[in-house]
Amino acid sequence: MSTVFWASPRPYPLKRCPGSSTSRCQTEVRRMSSTEGLMAHSSQFTLEGKPFRILGGSVHYFRVPKAHWEDRLLKMKACGLNTLTTYVPWNLHEPERGMFNFQDQLDLKAYISLAAELGLWVILRPGPYICAEWDLGGLPSWLLQDTHMQLRTTYPGFVSAVNSYFDKLIPLIKHLMFQEGGPIIAVQVENEYGSYAKDDKYMAFIKNCLLSRGITELLLTSDNWEGLRCGGVEEDMLAVVSEILERGVSINLYMFHGGTSFGFMNGAMDLGTYKSQVSSYDYDAPLSEAGDYTPKYHYLRTLFSQNRCNVLDGFCNTSNHILFNPPEQYQPKVLSTEALPEVPPLQKRSAYPPVAIQQYLCLWDTLHLADKPLKTEKPVNMENLPVNNNNGQSYGYTLYETTITSGGTLNSMNNIRDRALVFVDRQPVGSLNYKTHELTLPDGKRERTLSLLVENCGRVNYGKALNDQRKGLVGDILLNNAPLRGFTIYCLDMKPSFMKRLSSVQWKSVPQKPSFPGFFQATLNLEEAARDTFLTLSDWGKGVVFINGQNLGRHWFIGPQHFLYLPGPWLRRGENQIIVFEEHKTEEKLVFAENPDHGKTIDVYKLPFCTLL
Repeated sequence: MSTVFWASPRPYPLKRCPGSSTSRCQTEVRRMSSTEGLMAHSSQFTLEGKPFRILGGSVHYFRVPKAHWEDRLLKMKACGLNTLTTYVPWNLHEPERGMFNFQDQLDLKAYISLAAELGLWVILRPGPYICAEWDLGGLPSWLLQDTHMQLRTTYPGFVSAVNSYFDKLIPLIKHLMFQEGGPIIAVQVENEYGSYAKDDKYMAFIKNCLLSRGITELLLTSDNWEGLRCGGVEEDMLAVVSEILERGVSINLYMFHGGTSFGFMNGAMDLGTYKSQVSSYDYDAPLSEAGDYTPKYHYLRTLFSQNRCNVLDGFCNTSNHILFNPPEQYQPKVLSTEALPEVPPLQKRSAYPPVAIQQYLCLWDTLHLADKPLKTEKPVNMENLPVNNNNGQSYGYTLYETTITSGGTLNSMNNIRDRALVFVDRQPVGSLNYKTHELTLPDGKRERTLSLLVENCGRVNYGKALNDQRKGLVGDILLNNAPLRGFTIYCLDMKPSFMKRLSSVQWKSVPQKPSFPGFFQATLNLEEAARDTFLTLSDWGKGVVFINGQNLGRHWFIGPQHFLYLPGPWLRRGENQIIVFEEHKTEEKLVFAENPDHGKTIDVYKLPFCTLL
């Protein structure tokens, strides 16, 4: 978990649109009159030579639908914050070596420019490693094709890849630096390297990557205090923030709005035991996953402002409804002579009527839609499959099939990453994972097909295990102590191209007893403009949900997450296709909800440190 504390007083200078009450305007970002950017002194920051305090908050553009960026940043500004911080996920921007994407949802320039238009400074955290509870900490999985790869070091293969990435990234955002008249006042050098520290030359290399490409703004690092690793303090946010403000210290709230790790992008932790993370990145942040105000938001807004509602001495939302009466010690202190902007209205949501599951395709009937399978004697891990222009498979499922002539004991040798459903002649016989390494196969002397559907449940994003994050089958599988040979391997990464092909084939009516795994299809018809909603999946088994080809994320009946956030901008008037890839069991309908239920609240600071990462 990355919690960063830093430091700002006046907002980014903007032109206002003539005749408009809003500060947003399509206008050229003007160059500052002074070229002295953010400077760090012994007790404070300065900007343009004047004392400067950062009141920052983290919102990741890649975790928020682009159509909601402005809503989230306006709510940030209305809370009293003046600086946006964001990571940059290398693995999204360079999904294949040399193939870059900075468009649409990944339009980093548009995000930073929007922050400037709304009056926010920006602190950029470009990595290359970002942690962020994100698959492999933001590093591309194709790096792991090199069996000798040493991530986050000056290993030549990693150095070359980082240089190539920064050659593309830095020119895209350099004109948005403060010295160029833009809003970026500081840039982070890597992230939390003190907790990794495998190469004493590495941080100097990353720093030079930035300096040599013309980055002249203040460079900073972020690290945990080792002394707090095994302990912590009671989570009293108000007391901590109040003391920080009283001392004139700068602060960044991680996260101000968490959003969602859509698709297969969730990370995992492994400090002795592997545990994958959920798709929701709600983070108990001041703004919820769907952008709602939480009590934290209102308390913070009170702390950051001298203004209060006059309704019964309470604190109110835009409808003047009393929300709470905070303790006397948290009454606001004056931080500014200007009133904060009005709190933007909440986005409306809908609990749409349930929709019936209408069509079905068994997994086995869709294999011809995948890339050409690989035939090989020994198992090949996901990253080294000859797919995606020889960049390997990054996410999703991989199917390994071979022929067996007997039953007996199947032993994974702990070479399954991370979970496998096991089939004999495509009938389920059990599963294998990190904890379960052995499985008894039914007897039979004729030739039969053994299938292992292996799921990449998320690569570790923090810790010393980064170099050991290859997925699929990473070594031999034994049957009665003999290694299996002669595999046919299918890449089932369920990318948009695969889902498009899947949508174009002839589907079947849902049988009374469908076989699993399979794809189940429903249609949501909307007559009006779409709104945000949540899908309720507590009565389903385990799998993934796709809306109009967009991967919402994973569901699993064991929890803790039973609701998937469905952004309204991903829906449209008329027909909306919903496809659920399900491994175990289904319901007849898909149910929507206006609000999620995240289950029992636990104070993570009272748990062992390994649960915090």
